Amino acid sequence: MSEDVLEQSSEAVTEEKPKAKRGRPRKTDAEKAAADAAKASEEASEAPKRKRGRPRKNPLPEEAAAPAAEAKPEAGAPSAEASGDHEAFAKPSGERSFDRGERNSNANNSNANNRRNNQKNNQKNQGKQNNNNHRRQRRQHGNNYHREPVVPQTTREDLEKLKVAELREKADELGVDHKGLKKAELVDAVLDASVKAEGFVETAGVLDILSDGYGFLRTGGYLPGENDVYVGLSMIRRNGLRKGDYIKGTVRPARPNEKYAALQEIESVNGTPIAELGKRVKFSDLTPVFPDERLVMEHGKNTLTARVIDLCSPIGKGQRGLIVSPPKAGKTTILKDIAASITANNPEVHLMCLLVDERPEEVTDMQRSIRGEVIASTFDMPSENHIAVSEMVIERAKRMVEEGKDVVILLDSLTRLARAYNLAQPASGRILSGGVDSTALYPPKKFLGAARNIEGGGSLTILASALVDTGSKMDEVIFEEFKGTGNMEVKLDRALADRRIFPAIDPVASGTRREDLLLDQQEAPLIWAVRRVLASRNSTENAMNSLLK
Repeated sequence: MSEDVLEQSSEAVTEEKPKAKRGRPRKTDAEKAAADAAKASEEASEAPKRKRGRPRKNPLPEEAAAPAAEAKPEAGAPSAEASGDHEAFAKPSGERSFDRGERNSNANNSNANNRRNNQKNNQKNQGKQNNNNHRRQRRQHGNNYHREPVVPQTTREDLEKLKVAELREKADELGVDHKGLKKAELVDAVLDASVKAEGFVETAGVLDILSDGYGFLRTGGYLPGENDVYVGLSMIRRNGLRKGDYIKGTVRPARPNEKYAALQEIESVNGTPIAELGKRVKFSDLTPVFPDERLVMEHGKNTLTARVIDLCSPIGKGQRGLIVSPPKAGKTTILKDIAASITANNPEVHLMCLLVDERPEEVTDMQRSIRGEVIASTFDMPSENHIAVSEMVIERAKRMVEEGKDVVILLDSLTRLARAYNLAQPASGRILSGGVDSTALYPPKKFLGAARNIEGGGSLTILASALVDTGSKMDEVIFEEFKGTGNMEVKLDRALADRRIFPAIDPVASGTRREDLLLDQQEAPLIWAVRRVLASRNSTENAMNSLLK
């Protein structure tokens, strides 16, 4: 009887025991599993499971937060022992997943907090650095603004209080000749000498404005030097100064932390007093027209070159001319003859000769041959010097044309200037044949394009030499780019130069556009008849020989 009861109870227990969902069931006793399940249910009822995310601002009371463990089981639900046994199988893995998820969320939250803190610190440091920079700039500006101007220590009032004997002693110390001077004259002489001794001297030079806005007076030519004078940005803006202006003024000595002496007062700009300067016209606003006033080249008996130029390609004020020459054909000699003719026949014209990448002995020869400004940058100088000199020369010429003056620039040579720009310009990635950068030819074109005759007065004439037949593809490309830009062309022939026929000018290939505006009505038919005869010759040599005879 008892054995049957035990068998029935064991069958009932086996029927009530649920199946494990995954994996093998653990080999534990039923009593131990029931005890563990009861213990786990008690712990679950005491400590509810924590939810992910932010905690609520008003947490629920413990009674409401407790799980509904005391609720009645529904029909068909497993018994407490079965559910406890199921929780005993499922709890360990659930606890592991809960711990891992909580650790991941905490790690993510800490990383986000660290990133936010780093961003805040970086912004705070950047703001502090900007504030320090602005504070430093304001301090420096305030120091410069409130800095007292540098004035001579010796004043006229102090000298007038001295006796004549004391003034003579000061004059002897300064090296001033005071013989026969009265007291007023002696005061002026001593004051001038003492002011110059302190560094307050008068200077003059061409203004070169840099990209930052400030500039320098180039006192020793057009290139930077040790005696250059600093010109502040405020002075440039206040007086409307431009690059290329010829300025006269007073210089103060440099302060202890300054490298250059500074311009303290401007007396005149391009010969005009600063008080009468007023508003100036811009070069780009002037109206260009065809040259209508001739520059006569012939000025003596032995000037064959000038006479040939007058017949073949006359030159006018505002001409943009090219002297196309192979090597050793006499282009430099022709430029010297043109300069001598302009000096002799047109003294009102301001002559400037620009030599770029030339030999030093040719520079000396040009300085001794012509009467005018000779600005040179020899071949042993870097290409940056060539560019700086050419830009200063063209800007100086523009300032003079704005005042209604006539300026002539003789450039030797345009090809070497284009080569200098090709070396100095940053690479654009578009290379023409011969290794010429596509952007390197724009500045030389701008230089040559500045030549024009201004309607109403003033002109800028540019006669530039261009090299051909040098064996260089680059020189050929440069010449082809400038071939159609000029309105006058003088072509030299290498065969004539080899036969020692000078000037080696090709009379048929040379010419001037709209030469009827330059020639006299009675002279024009005769010149055209001569040119028709020269064009009928079978060779350049015969044409030139007949012209020279």
